[in-house]
Amino acid sequence: MSENEEFTPSDIDESAEDLTENSTQTDAEELVEVIAEFERYRERLVSETIAAAQKAKLPQKAALAKIEPELAQIDAGLESLRTQLAAITTNN
Repeated sequence: MSENEEFTPSDIDESAEDLTENSTQTDAEELVEVIAEFERYRERLVSETIAAAQKAKLPQKAALAKIEPELAQIDAGLESLRTQLAAITTNN
């Protein structure tokens, strides 16, 4: 567009729709990345806890019980993120 051209309301609406669509795609991609990071963190936490319990000759069940509150918090966060992702992807 040249500097003398004016935007019509329909041009502005289309631009807003494009931005919203691009933003939604970016948001979905970011959510997928965050979900993957949380899943990796959860797996690493469990495996490192089990390894530490084995080195200390502690029962695995007791070691996992100590991190259960944190695992529950991670799982709740993952569920929330997946719900957000589902809402974004179904709206498109």
